[in-house]
Formats: sequence, structure tokens, C-alpha cells
Amino acid sequence: MSFEIVPATLARFDDVATMLGPKKPTSSVCWCLSHRIDSKTNRELVGPARGAYVRELCGRQVAPGVLAYDGDEVVGWAAVAPRAELPFARSRKYPHVDELEAWSLFCVRVRPGHRGQGIAHSLIEGATTYAFDQGAPVVEGYPADNAGAKVDLTMAYVGTRKLFEDAGYTKVADTDAVSGGFPRVVMRRLA
Repeated sequence: MSFEIVPATLARFDDVATMLGPKKPTSSVCWCLSHRIDSKTNRELVGPARGAYVRELCGRQVAPGVLAYDGDEVVGWAAVAPRAELPFARSRKYPHVDELEAWSLFCVRVRPGHRGQGIAHSLIEGATTYAFDQGAPVVEGYPADNAGAKVDLTMAYVGTRKLFEDAGYTKVADTDAVSGGFPRVVMRRLA
């Protein structure tokens, strides 16, 4: 199947909210901010303030990620941003491979009822292309190296090594991080 992948701009914020927001507006859910902002800010942003923060991100010149559509229906999200703007830049768990100004592809979500159709593959390709179009010399992902074992859906947002390999990424380093009990690795694709 073919899915349309587009930047998550302010005009598409309602679809971003569909993918990332809570059913109850006052709930404090991730909104894909856990790996985007420092832990202090992450703790301070509660309830509707989280969505407002993401709305502001969508209004910037560079979108905070991409959305996948099946016709007019939003079915997926992938977060991608310059690593220098993210906590990954300061993390000791995720090694810096070289001096290239890498972008990080750190979250892939597919709506329930739409999984198993190849949307995650389209999202990774679309997010990678978007980063390259913005001038990224390399894009990194930090998926679980699960060796084909099932990954709990709550932790599947990091992707799997195979998913990134299928998109032309190569493992370049191990990390000290885990997700869902599996070690995470650094996968890269050069522009």
C-alpha cells in the first residue's frame, strides 16, 4: 500500500493531536515530548500545556515530525529533529558516532486498527526524506535490537533494528539504553 507522508505543520495540528494527544484533554500524556525536551521541562509541562507546546513546535519553520495518511485519515506519526536540539545531544547512553550534525528519528507511532500495513516503513522513509530535505547529512534512529522477538506495543515507538535496516539504515554503535527489555542500538543512514 502507498501512504502519503507530510510534515506535521500547524495546519495539521488536529491530526498531530489525534496521533499524540490524550482522549481526556487534561491528561498528561507523552505528546512525543519525552525525548524532545529536558526532564525538568517534561515534568513541568502538565495537561493541556503539553499539547500547547507541541502546537508551538508545529508552527516552527521545521516541523517536529511527519504524519502518514491513508486517504484523508491520519494513520501514523514519526518524530524527527536535529539531534543537537534534543536530550540525545547530551546523553551519555547514546554515543556520538562522529562530528556530522545528525538528525534523530526517535518515535514511530501507527494508530490502532492500521498496524501491519507497512505504515511504519513509510513513516521511517518519509521522516528520513524530510530530514534530508532540511539539510541533514545523516539521520539516526535508536531502535530496540530485539532479534525478531515480540516488542510490547507500549515500547514499540522506538522501532526495531529490522525496521530501520529495511529502510537502508546500518547499525553503527551500541548504546547503554534499553526499551522493553531489549538493548537499543544506533542506526544511521547518510544523505
